[in-house]
Amino acid sequence: MNNYFNLQIGEEEKEKVLTNIHSSIAFSGANVWILACAILIASVGLNVNSTAVVIGAMLISPLMAPIVGAGFSLAMFDFALLRKSLKNLLISTLVGLLVSFIYFSLSPFKEAQSEILSRTSPNIYDVLIAFFGGLVGVIAVTRVEKGNPIPGVAIATALMPPLCTAGYGLATGNFAFFGGALFLYAINCVFICIATYLIVKVLKYPAVGFVDEKREKNVRNGITAITILMIVPSVFFAYQFIQQQRFQEKVKLYVQQEFESKGSTIVYQKTNYASPATLRTIELAFLNKKFTAKQIEEENQKLKRLGLLNTKLIIRQDSTFLADVSSKKIANNEIDNSNAKLISDLNSKVERYSFQTENLYKEASSIFPELTSISVAKQEIFSKTDSTNVIPVGFYQSEKPFTKDNQETLRKWLEAKLKVDTIEIYQR
Repeated sequence: MNNYFNLQIGEEEKEKVLTNIHSSIAFSGANVWILACAILIASVGLNVNSTAVVIGAMLISPLMAPIVGAGFSLAMFDFALLRKSLKNLLISTLVGLLVSFIYFSLSPFKEAQSEILSRTSPNIYDVLIAFFGGLVGVIAVTRVEKGNPIPGVAIATALMPPLCTAGYGLATGNFAFFGGALFLYAINCVFICIATYLIVKVLKYPAVGFVDEKREKNVRNGITAITILMIVPSVFFAYQFIQQQRFQEKVKLYVQQEFESKGSTIVYQKTNYASPATLRTIELAFLNKKFTAKQIEEENQKLKRLGLLNTKLIIRQDSTFLADVSSKKIANNEIDNSNAKLISDLNSKVERYSFQTENLYKEASSIFPELTSISVAKQEIFSKTDSTNVIPVGFYQSEKPFTKDNQETLRKWLEAKLKVDTIEIYQR
């Protein structure tokens, strides 16, 4: 069994490995240009939400070399190499932040895509990926035959994307993104370094010069302290992540059992998950189902019974909102043809009975300062002849009654504003 797990089998000569480590750490000339180009490519990939482009940038990045050098230096107590590694890691980090900051400052697209969002909330799973990815990388570096793990390690440990995301946070002034991404970058750096330290110890690389027991103990204590500082918040974030996933599963089950299984078509769904101390919300909008205030209250009580505590259900029933959402879903082919007629009827009703009333009160109150509220609608009038007429109607409230002249002025202004031939107005 020892032959299966023996790392000495296929090991490269230690002198050659150390020579390669020293040469790869040097961060000047071509390495700086390669890093800057890789950062720019990764930033573009994050900006346009392209996973393939981000992966390509990770493959050409030289960021891992100084981290591996730091791990070797700690294991061998080569503090000159440690200073050189940390210096070059700092330079490469600053170059990465600067290039990504410049790119995102100039880019007209500032919206955070999923590729960016996924790098802002690190957790314990990122620690595991960095550590075991680092193990594979160092083992490959110390082999005679390097094999094909190196590209995979570059992708798995993902040093480039969080650094670019930190640059995005700086460029957009989103310091929560900046802090989260920089913490993920620090996790990757630290645990790749720790993985390197352990493998170098297992392979028994010789110490540089005499090392007393006290200095060796200080190094071990320092590594332990840094490990704890990284793991504790990562475990907390992992707990939050698991809680959020459980919340989403309960919401999915609730929506499926209470609405979808009963034939209700949902055209809009938005879940807002915050911390346990903050009210969480579930927003739903239905194509052809209406709710009374009592029914909505009953649904909120069901949430508590399902374990969705501190959660509020919001039913969006505004006709304009429903028509807008439904139209977008039709354009994206997200609604089947069986509901097309219902959506068409909804859009027709919205067009027939509503106005575009943006800034209506603001403009009206600038003309009539005593005005306290105003509303307009298209009213359907039924008569004995069974013919139906739709006429525009306006209602207003004011601090004191309008004179006939003021009322006439308001009526003419509304006709011009709403682009109608006539409108009836009444004081509430």
